[in-house]
Amino acid sequence: MSNHNESVLTPASERNIADVSGAGDTVISVAALCLAAGVDYITLSKLANIAGGVVCAEVGVAPVDKKKFFEKAKEQMAHR
Repeated sequence: MSNHNESVLTPASERNIADVSGAGDTVISVAALCLAAGVDYITLSKLANIAGGVVCAEVGVAPVDKKKFFEKAKEQMAHR
């Protein structure tokens, strides 16, 4: 894991937002999963942000679409 004293900003990506319902729960869930898996904090913040964005593109409370999440993660993680 990265040094917890290190400060890094994780920029948001431009997205079409349909609804923010459940986005916070999604971010927390992905962050917890990453922590349990031993993922570093910087990658954790990027993946949690991506997952939150994926659910914001759906109307109402929606599960993370695995295909969309992996596509966005591959796309955005390559550019950062």
